[in-house]
This record gives sequence, C-alpha cells and structure tokens, in this order.
Amino acid sequence: MNEKLSIKEIRERLSDKTGRDYWRSLDELAETEAFRDFMDKEFPRQAAPLEGSWHRRDVLKLLGASLALAGLGACARPVLPHEKIVPYVQAPEEMIPGRPLFFATAALHGGYAEGVLAESHQGRPTKLEGNPDHPASLGATHALTQASVLSLYDPDRSDTVLEGGQVRSWEQLTALVSAAVENLDQGRGLRLLTETVTSPTLARQISDLLARFPEAVWHQYDTSHGDSAVAGARMAFGRDIATSYHFDQADVILSLDADFTYSGPGRLRHAKDFASRRRVRTADDGMNRLYQVETFPTTTGSLADHRIPLTPAGVVALAAAVAQGLGVDAPTAALPAGIDQVWLDALLEDLNAHQGSSLVIAGHEQPAAVHALAHAMNEALGNVGRTVRYHQPVEARPEDHGASLRDLAQAMNDGSVEVLVTIGGNPVFTAPADVAFGAALDSVSLSVHLGHYLDETGTRSSWHAPLVHELEAWSDARSSDGTTTIMQPLIAPLFGGRSAHELLAVLLGDDASGYDIVRSYWRGRVEGDFDDFWRRTVYRGTVAGSEAAGEEPSLQPFAIDIPEETDLQAVFRLDPSIGDGRHANNGWLQELPNPFTKLTWDNVALLSPTTAEQLGVANEDLLTLSAGGRDVEAPVWVQPGQAVGTVVLNLGYGRTHAGRIGSGLGFDAYALRSGGEPWSTAVAAQPARGRFKLADTQTHHALDGTGERRHIVRSGSLVAFQNEPAKPHFAHPVEEHESNLYPDYVYESYAWGKVIDMTVCTGCNACVAACQAENNIPIVGKDQVRIGREMHWIRVDSYYKGDIDNPEFFSMPMACQQCEQAPCEPVCPVGATVHDHEGLNAMVYNRCVGTRYCSNNCPYKVRRFNFLQYAELGTNATELSLANNPDVTVRSRGVMEKCTYCTQRIAQARITSNNEGRTIRDGEVVTACQAACPTDAIVFGDINDPNSVVTQTKTSAINYTVLDELNTVPRTSYLAKVTNPNPRLVAPVEVDS
Repeated sequence: MNEKLSIKEIRERLSDKTGRDYWRSLDELAETEAFRDFMDKEFPRQAAPLEGSWHRRDVLKLLGASLALAGLGACARPVLPHEKIVPYVQAPEEMIPGRPLFFATAALHGGYAEGVLAESHQGRPTKLEGNPDHPASLGATHALTQASVLSLYDPDRSDTVLEGGQVRSWEQLTALVSAAVENLDQGRGLRLLTETVTSPTLARQISDLLARFPEAVWHQYDTSHGDSAVAGARMAFGRDIATSYHFDQADVILSLDADFTYSGPGRLRHAKDFASRRRVRTADDGMNRLYQVETFPTTTGSLADHRIPLTPAGVVALAAAVAQGLGVDAPTAALPAGIDQVWLDALLEDLNAHQGSSLVIAGHEQPAAVHALAHAMNEALGNVGRTVRYHQPVEARPEDHGASLRDLAQAMNDGSVEVLVTIGGNPVFTAPADVAFGAALDSVSLSVHLGHYLDETGTRSSWHAPLVHELEAWSDARSSDGTTTIMQPLIAPLFGGRSAHELLAVLLGDDASGYDIVRSYWRGRVEGDFDDFWRRTVYRGTVAGSEAAGEEPSLQPFAIDIPEETDLQAVFRLDPSIGDGRHANNGWLQELPNPFTKLTWDNVALLSPTTAEQLGVANEDLLTLSAGGRDVEAPVWVQPGQAVGTVVLNLGYGRTHAGRIGSGLGFDAYALRSGGEPWSTAVAAQPARGRFKLADTQTHHALDGTGERRHIVRSGSLVAFQNEPAKPHFAHPVEEHESNLYPDYVYESYAWGKVIDMTVCTGCNACVAACQAENNIPIVGKDQVRIGREMHWIRVDSYYKGDIDNPEFFSMPMACQQCEQAPCEPVCPVGATVHDHEGLNAMVYNRCVGTRYCSNNCPYKVRRFNFLQYAELGTNATELSLANNPDVTVRSRGVMEKCTYCTQRIAQARITSNNEGRTIRDGEVVTACQAACPTDAIVFGDINDPNSVVTQTKTSAINYTVLDELNTVPRTSYLAKVTNPNPRLVAPVEVDS
C-alpha cells in the first residue's frame, strides 16, 4: 500500500504526539506508511523495487546474475582505438607532464567578475578554484562556477555559422553585416542587444560604435539584473549609485528577502565576511545576529537567528514599519501576518543599539521602494561609511533592463529596426511573456545572434554564430566593487567561436583579434612599461587600483506605496542550479539537488503546507496556474517554511532548444511572468487531473530509522554555550564511552582529519559540485536518481526542527567519515576497502567485485555503487571526456566509490614536500570541497600536528562525531550549530542538570 496523506491528515497525526526533534520530510515527521516501508528496506531505493510474487529460485537467479555482472563490470577494460602518438618535443618549459598549471582569470555571473584560478593539464582546463587574491571571491567559488568547465566541453555547443538553418562561413556573415550597417543612415535602424556589461573594453567598443553610428541604439537585458536596485538608488539619491556591503563589520543585520550569501554581485565576498563574524569555537567568541524575512527558504535564511516567512507585500509593509520606527519618513502600514509588535520592538531596539555596526539589505527581487527604504534606514542608523559604502556604478550603463527590452520589442513591432545584433543571452526564452519578443524578432529583416547554443533565440534569428566560452577568449570584467580582471584563455576555441569583442570590431570596420583589442584598450591607460603591467596584471588576476571611486550621495525625499495582499501570489525565482535557463544543458547542475527541496531534473510549484491544504493538493499533484490570460500546468511540492498565500516558481525550465540534456525538462514559468511585475504577480490556481513523478533525494540515505533519536544534528544557542562552556549539553547529549578493548593504532607520520562547522554551513552545494568536478563523478539521469542511484560522493543533508509552517533549518554535509574503526573494511571479501598508514579509508577499484557488503555495513550511507556504465571510456568518448581530472581514476561500472579526502591532492603535496626535504605544511593540502566553500565551513589537515588548524578546531567544546555510539571513531567531526537569538524573543535557557 502506498499511503498518500493530505496536509490536513499530517497535521492531525502531529497533534496526537510530540513528534521528532529533527526531521527531513513531512512523511517522516508524520511517520506515514510509505516512509516506514521505505526505511525498512535494506537498501532504500538503491535498486528497483521487486513487484509481484517472487519464488526462492527466481531470487537466487537474480542475485547470481547481479554478482556476475558486478564482477564482470569491475574487470572490464575498454577496447582502446589504435592510434599513433607523436611526442611533444617542443613543450613549453613550464609545462611538466603530470603537474598542472594554474592561470588567473574570472568567471562571469550576471556580467560581474568573480576571480578564479583555472587548472590546466597540458593545455586542457579541468577545474576552477577561487582566486584568494581577488576581492570578489577570496578563494571561494559558487556551484555554478565549478560546473562551468563541463559547459566548456559540451558537444551540444554551437559550432557553425548558420543562416536560416543553412551552413555559412564567418566571412559571409561579417561581409553581410558590415555592408548592411554601412548602408544605414548614421546607423538608423541598427539595434545592439547585450546582457549586463562591466567589461571596460567592451564598453569602449560600444561607445565607439554609437559614436560612429549616432542613430544606433544599445539595449541590455539580463533576467538576473538588479533593475530594482538601480531604480531604488535613483529613488533614494536621484542618480545612479552602487552599494557595497561589509558584513565583516556588522553586528546586527536585517535582510529584507535578500539571499546575499548565494545570489547577486558580491555573493562570495558577502558569504566570507558574514561567516567570519559568526564562527564560534569557544563560549567567549562573539557572534553577529541575523533577522531574515523572506518568502521562500534560502541558504542565507537557514542561518538566521530570527526568520519570518512573509509574502512580497508583507516584506514591503515590514520595511515601511521598520523605517518608520527608525525615524524615516515612511507611510504607516499594518504589520504583516507573522510579525507582532513585540518582535518589531525587539528588532528596532537591537538596530538602534548597534548604530554604525548594523546593516539593512534588500533582496534582488524586491521592488525599488524596499531598496530605497533600505538606503534610508542605513543612513538613519549611521551605517554609511562603515558597514555600507557607496561608489560609482560598476556597470557600463546602469539601466532598467526590463524597460529596455520592452522598448526594443516595441521598435521591432513598429518596423523601425532593420538590423539587430544580439550578443549572448536568450531573450526569446527569458523575456516576460507579455513582451512577445520572439514574434517581434520575426519582423526584423536582418537579425544576428551570437550565442553559446543554437537556442530559442538562435533558431528565431536570421543568422546565428557560435560564441566562445569564457575560458577560450581574451576579455576583461569588473567585480561588484569595481576591481577589474583581465580574462585570459586557457584553450583555443573548441567549436570555432568568436568573442563579442571580435564581432563588434567587425561592426567598427576592423578585423582585430580579441587579444589585440583588449591590449589596445589597456595600453592607452597605463603609464610606464606596458608589457610589465600586462604580465603582472594577467598573472595576479586583478588590475591594481581599479576599485570604483567612492561616493557620498545625499538622500532625497521619496514616496512609496504599500501593495495590497492577494489571495495567491506567484513568486518567481532564478533556479538555484540552472539560473535563468542558460545552464539547462549542464548535467552536473541538473542533477545537483535543490538546497531545500532536494529535487533534481525538474522545477515545481512550491507551496506552503497551509496553502497546499487550502488548495487540496499534495506532493506530485498537478496544479493549473493562471495569470494574465496565460496558463501553465505544474507539479506541486510542499515546502515547510514558505510564506502562506504564495506559490514559488523557479525559472529556467521548459526549454525547447537547450540541447540533449536540457530540452523538454520541467515547465516554462516565464509564461506567467509580466514585464510590469517581473518577480511576483497575482495568480489563480486550480488542481488538475493526474500526477507527475519527481526525482527527490531528501529521504535518500537516511541515517536513522522511524522514531529513533540518534542525535545526528546538534544545535543550541550562544547563551546555552556560555552557560556550559566546558561541555554544553546540546553538543554532547549522551555520556562518552570507552573506544574498545584494543589499543589504538599509532600513526607515525600524518593522520588526516576534517571538521565541518554547521554554524556557517549554508547548504549551498558548492562542495558537491566541486567534488564532482575534481573526482570525475558521472551523472546518472532522472530515472536513476528516482531509485536512489545518484553518484555524488558528498551530499548535503537537510533537516528541519519545529513547526512545519516556520521551522528551523539545518544543513549537514555528509561524505565518507574516514572511520578509524571502519565497519566497511572487515566485510569486504577481496580487501578492496582498506586502511592506509595515514588513516585514510582507501578504495582499490581494481579489486572491487561489487558485492556491496561495505555499503550495507556503512551506517553513514556514503558509498556509491555505479550500476551502469556512466563514464565515457575508450570507444564512447566525446568532448566531455576532456573535462576529466587526469589525477583521478575514471571508474568503470560495477565498483564501489566514495570520498577519499582528495587523496590525489595529499599525494601531490607529499611528493612536493619530499622533494624539498620537509614535511607537509599545515594548509598545504586543501580538499576540493574545502577550497570551494564560500563560508570556510570545512577545515582539513593533519591531526597529528598539535598546531594545525584542524587539531585546534577539534578541541572546541562543541565538536562531536555523528553516530559516535557505534564506536566507528570517524576522522570527520562536526561543530554543533550555534545561534544567537535576541534574548527578548526567546524563552530563558535552562541548564540541564
């Protein structure tokens, strides 16, 4: 029986019992029959369920066949093609086989630069790491950045110049475009459409183009652009001003629906700075305090000390109420549901008590009024010049992208556009539905699209040409604080693409290369030896002294309106994995579980439990949503902690021309989006017939059974820690016990260990993506994920605590715990999983015959068995094989895989230190997950070194190991999550005797 409970029935079950301290899903919380059946299986969803009646002989046949296939798969070797090898006798001096080189460049997100170091193996980029010297990244990376290497080698990328679907050459395209532009009277009828431009070189080219053709018009459109932030600054100051936030100086933060650690310009810097004031090792350490109001759970909100779910209208009303309480001239508004006067008074008191060390930030999706109020509140609190600084705009031309696109569409419909050149982006897909950009594009006689893929815009344009990847071209770009990076290529264009610089050079009557164009721009702006400047700048990754000049704007009076609440409000968000849809063909990102829903390969209509109950729907039911005369049908997913009366729709799915991976997945939420209300709109909902199966990993690999309380997640307040500084009860709820009767093994050299700090872990998935890129981990597809066969070596488990309408959130990265007394080792019949002399639980892939005994015996459920031939080997290799890290084995089917603490990085450090006659220095080995983490939540090193950071961290009174009652003695431990709530808003803390 597959029991399916409504939200009302779940609530009824919960009212009859106290429930669990921490829970992962509503089914688990209510202990439904489906969940109990799921937990009773030895391998939950690890293999397809056996349907019907099975006889003993049939079962034995199945087991025998499985073991035979596993053994054959482990021993299989690909048939290698016969080919001649030509020695690389002219290799550059710095290129040493087996030793990667690193080059400083930048990854672009929303047009803004994030500094990276690109790893290259004999001219083949395989991995991106954060550049520690770049102010926008400080060594961290985003999950999207980690996955961008896969997009570089995507065989579905555009590789041909096309006219109406017919193959043409670059020479034919450039000749046609040049002639067409020259025939226009001073450029009348020429329109240029780009995404956000921060590149100084590209901005100068566009400026030169407009000077040469004064009647031409430049438009910009990027779904992720902060139109409201631009409009809010103009409302508050009367001109364009950019804002930098300094969370490392802030003691109290009010976030108005801002996911500042995960999205928007400066996100990596924000995450680093915010975590630096939140990290706790002893009871004497101080902490910042975060008040978060938001519509949907975010990675930033998961760390909040006080979090309230609010509708979009509720956020505006609260912003006005707080502003008024701080002395700002704002309209009076009724407090939104979920906020009472006590909460508001406590917030105001806290902000006023930290004038100059507080910070108010508005979310990207909030209207201009909220941004203007945030500026006014920071001014009233004396934060300007301390936690908030203003500077000149970083963008070449700040503007309302939505309005610019509407103007372009109107001009195309009016017949006043004769030549349209689109550089990057996919406006046919991403434009608001009421703009009807695709239909308007059809009326243009000559439209040229320069893009990475033959996407929806490329197919509707009269000409399409391939655009180079960021790692294939010279360019430059600015970060959120204005710092400029000169971007260098690591590989020649794989698919014959050209850069935006080269296409604009054609329009300017030039035929220069991207390298010459970028150098020419900077040559005119450097005093002294230019070649010396060029070498230093390209090597470092930043142009010295290029930060944006500071500004001291004055507030001007402004008026705002408080929107009215609606019965149901659709809220649009960029998908956390594929963004606005541009990453839809990246398999790593499609299979990356959503930070909260843990869904993969689809988008859904997210509802709060109360809203789902009101509509009479549950998970995987279908819902018809209507707005502006347009309908979409979407599967439902119930999300605890979401604001009542909202339906959250992630953009980016429903693609028709994304590629073999991304086409046909999910539904198109852009169909409900309007230009006037781009981030939220009133919507009607009606349950539809049928259900839609989704691939959700939330309950996969659960560590505890129904009704058990194994103290996996441990958390408490800073006050509780201060009351018990030596051994806080919340971190150590059970008595410690002796390890065993046998003496421990003595490690004479290194003993590797790890600590994960749950206080600052946001669950952003950067570690998961980094591990996948580093260790050649394949994707398996939606069907295999649904039966629990995802291959990620590290996962981020999400837990909830408290009421289902507004719970607390906990993120726990879980990989191989490297147990000192590993239960997986003694059960392996062939010794494939062994302990080495440095304490690593190693895997010998060539020995593994796929019995899966080790997985059955692992209490942490961190081992992955590759049932099918996912990897590209020999005869089935494509361009994607070039993304593989040569330092890590590419596994064939039938073997067990797991985290190895990046043993290849340990080996490299060992070789280097031995050659130099020294020991490995602390911090010399950085695992892939540790390197990517934006909040530095992961610490790794030698626990035999008493002075190492990891050893010092493990001495914290809140350090603990998961399932320590099993005596596995893990090398990975955790720091219990500590929060810092306002004492006025919590009950007094009692010390357990």
